[in-house]
Amino acid sequence: QVQLVESGGGLVQPGGSLRLSCAASGLTLDYYAIGWFRQAPGKERERVSCISMSDGSTNYADSVKGRFTISKDNAKNTVYLQMNSLKLEDTAVYYCNEAGAPIATIQYWGQGTQVTVSS
Repeated sequence: QVQLVESGGGLVQPGGSLRLSCAASGLTLDYYAIGWFRQAPGKERERVSCISMSDGSTNYADSVKGRFTISKDNAKNTVYLQMNSLKLEDTAVYYCNEAGAPIATIQYWGQGTQVTVSS
C-alpha cells in the first residue's frame, strides 16, 4: 500500500515561491498518477496538478498553469510541486494523493501542508 507524506508549506509573500514535497513509500508504480490537490477555506478540494508514474507526463489546472511545476525524483521516491509567482488565492492546504480517480471517490487524505500567501 502506497503512503504519501506532504511537506514544504509555509508563509510566503505574493510573487514568492515554495517547493512542496510528497514522500512516497510502497509500490508507487501501481499508481497511474500522483496529484497535488488543495483546499482553501470555504472552497471545494481541487486538483491542481498530476504526474504519470509511468512516463512522467503532467497536467495542470488552468489556475496554476505556467506558475507551478510538478516533477518526480524516482531515486528519492518523491513528487515535488514547485510553486512560483504565488498569489493570494493559492492559499490552501495542499495534499498529494492518487490522481487516477475523481476526487469524490478518494477516501483517504493525509495531513497536508499549509501554504499561506500573504502580504
